[in-house]
Formats: sequence, structure tokens, C-alpha cells
Amino acid sequence: MDELMYRSTRGRSEAVSSAKAIVEGIAPDGGLYVPDHIPAPFASLEEMLHLSYKELAYAVMKPFLPDFTQEELQDCLQYAYNDRFDTPEQVVLNEQGPVSFLELFHGPTLAFKDMALSVLPRLMTTAAAKTGIRQEIVILTATSGDTGKAAMEGFANVPGVRILVFYPKDGVSPMQKRQMVTQRGDNTFVIAVDGNFDDAQRSVKEIFTDPAEKERMLEAGYVFSSANSINIGRLLPQIVYYFRGYTEAVNHGRIRLGDPVTFSVPTGNFGDILAGHYAKRMGLPIDRLLCASNRNNVLTDFFHTGRYDSNREFYVTSSPSMDILVSSNLERLIYEITGENGARVEQYMKSLKDTGAYTLAEGVGALQNEFGAFYADEKETQETISYFFRKYGYVIDPHTAVAASCALREDLNPHSHTIIVSTASPYKFPKTILESLGATPPIDAWDQVQVLSIISGTPVPTPVSELNGLPVRHTAVCSVDGAREAVHETLGV
Repeated sequence: MDELMYRSTRGRSEAVSSAKAIVEGIAPDGGLYVPDHIPAPFASLEEMLHLSYKELAYAVMKPFLPDFTQEELQDCLQYAYNDRFDTPEQVVLNEQGPVSFLELFHGPTLAFKDMALSVLPRLMTTAAAKTGIRQEIVILTATSGDTGKAAMEGFANVPGVRILVFYPKDGVSPMQKRQMVTQRGDNTFVIAVDGNFDDAQRSVKEIFTDPAEKERMLEAGYVFSSANSINIGRLLPQIVYYFRGYTEAVNHGRIRLGDPVTFSVPTGNFGDILAGHYAKRMGLPIDRLLCASNRNNVLTDFFHTGRYDSNREFYVTSSPSMDILVSSNLERLIYEITGENGARVEQYMKSLKDTGAYTLAEGVGALQNEFGAFYADEKETQETISYFFRKYGYVIDPHTAVAASCALREDLNPHSHTIIVSTASPYKFPKTILESLGATPPIDAWDQVQVLSIISGTPVPTPVSELNGLPVRHTAVCSVDGAREAVHETLGV
């Protein structure tokens, strides 16, 4: 087969190499880059049972990165998966009753985003050198809570890169906000948007896709890229942990090699669950992918009806990383469903931009065969947190609780073990956890953390304890329409 290349989901940009796709982040026509075929991993499932996480990541990612040498990719992975994780194997499969939790929060920012954003900085700088980029790279990112901190942690003080993160001013948890506004690094900048995540994401995409803005930045010596999962370099590392979850289930004796599994995934921008879909296409025996949403259940309705309609009330919930009404990564799946019809995808995305909605003309049955879709409201989320603690002594964060609640309502298939993707440490949301467990949270966030530690019998993670006393470095705020001006002011252009 010819060397793998990357196409735009909207079909009007030329195919590019993996390195160029990573540096650009988004295609010139506004589409997202997708591989022109899904390759097989460089190891069999049986061989994967005995690989370290770095070795597994190489086996899964290398086929997608043909223009990276073996040494280059191994160097990226060695840089990423190091002693900043609190477990030597980066992820943990934790068995609790009839289900398993795939813990992805053992990295430096206590969220699953570390699994990819620890790799992306080195991928980005390697790709820039390969493609002859001489300008300074400006990472422009919108975050619903966890991406911002994880991206800044990964890119802090990386030469030749600046990173600007926009987050919804009142739409993240106090701990998530504290992590971002105290971020160190001379090349990191954090700006609160006086709106919700969709406002921030829309502004960032408009800046990305404006040819005049691109030209202005080039003249000033900058090129834009992204650390959101719209960047294929962010998405590829996320495929890896689905393979790890499966091999760990085999190694733990929960399944036999070749048995199917179901993954329940807390879903907002659709990148995490899309990585699971790609893992399935690579040959991982996945029976079902459960798309778990919170009260902002636009994806639940989409999978049930084929109509995506963001014209609904926006809710701020206890699972803020899922408070999203426009899920950018869904565009990649729509590209598949339409038979890689870029013109059709562009039509849908234009309708979404102009009217807030679109209705699929094809493929709804195929979606429903692979994806289950459920949502949990605030009451159900808290009840699920309480259930797993009372029954098993196991504490989960609100995002993981949404996925667990949805998994339990799927009527667990005895022939398909269910793995719940656990995306964040409960210590990022101590107030919600304490309320769910029937305790009265102290007013002070640090006191909440201490009480949670006592009740749960678990130590406070180092990344949380280190936040106490750090000075606030980032206080900028912009209006819903002020992101472009904020970028100009920050970069001095």
C-alpha cells in the first residue's frame, strides 16, 4: 500500500504528510486531517501483552507516522512517558465489581489529556524541523477544563513555541482554573473568555481559518498550530490506551485474548471516543463504544436520531470538560459515514455554523450498530459516585461517573467485558465528590482536598498539593468576540 497521507475532511485541500498535518493542526479549507487509510499496528495483540507502554505506543503510532524515523518517534515517546507519571506504566486498569476502570489520570496534570499532550510537543518540534518551518509556532487552543493545563505543561519553555489557551471564565472547576492560572513557563499565556467553551472554540477556529490572519502572522514571524484534538498529532496517542486497556484486561484474567470488550467513554469534543473507534478499525476487538454525555446531551440525541442540533440550552455541570454543544471531532466520523465525501461534510458543517444543526442523509444505522449513546444528569452523576464508594470504596470523578452511569444502564453484556474510561482524578473536583458522598464541603478548596483525602483514605496527589501557594500568573479576560484582539495583543502584532 502507498505511504499513508492525510486528507482534509472537507476535500478541498491537498493531501499532506503526517509531519505537515501535525504542524498545521487544521487544513487550509477548514477541515480536519484524517489518514487516507487506517493501518495495522506493528505488533499482534498477543505480542502487545508483553510490551511496555512506550513500546506499545510505538507499535500503534508508527504506522500513522511514516515520515518519522524509528529513532525520532522513540525519542518523542521517551520524552513523554517518564517519571512525571506516578506509575511506571502510565495507566492503571482498576477492577471494581463487574466493570474495570481504565485510569488515565496518573500524569502531571491528573487528566487523560496528559497521555497525548506529553507527546505532542516533541512531535510538533520534530515535525516543524522536517517541514522546514522557521517561524515561531503559536499553539492556539480552547479548553473546556483539562486540555489547557495539560497542553501548557507539555509545551512550557519548549524552544520555538508559544502557547495561548482560552478557557470559559465560569465554566471550569476551581481546581482546573487554579492549575491554569498558576502555570509557569515564559511562553505560556492563559486568557479567560466571558462565555462558554463553544464560544472559545468557535473563536479559535475562526482565527485558524482566516487567510488574512494567517498572512499577518507569517509577516510577524509566526505560524499557528493547535493542541486540541482537532490536531491529528493529539489524537493518535489516544488510540494507544485503548489497546493497553484491552491487554491489561487479558493479563488480569478478565477476558481471553480475542474476546470483545465494551468501552464507556465520557464524551465532549468527541476526540477520546473517536480514538477508540480508530483502535477498533485497527483490529482491536471492541464490541461497542458507549458515548456518555452529561446534561448537555447533544451527542445522545444525534446517535439516536441522526440529527445534530446545538440549538438548546447550555448547562454548566459538575463535569465541565463535557459542557460542549459543538463537538469538533465528530466531523472526522461524519467524513467516514458519508463515504469520504468532503463536499457533503462541508455542507453539514456550513449548516451547523449557519443554523446550529444538520441531519445526516446516510449512515445512521451504521452509527447505532457501533455506538451506544446515553446521558447522566447531575443527580445520576452524584448517585454513581456514591454507589462506587459505598459498594467498593472506590472514588471516581464526575466525568468518569457519567461514563459509569451510562455503562450500568447499558445492561452489561456478559459476553463483552465493560471498561470505563476514567479521565480525571477525583481530586480535581473535591467539592462535587464530597457532596456526592453526603459530606458538607468546606468553603476553602484546599480544605475540601484534605477532607476528601481523609474520607477516601487516599493521599493527596502531588500535582494538587504543589498548587497550594503558587502565585497567580495569568489574569487576562476577553469578551466572546475578543479572542482575535487578545491574540494580537499577546503576540504584539
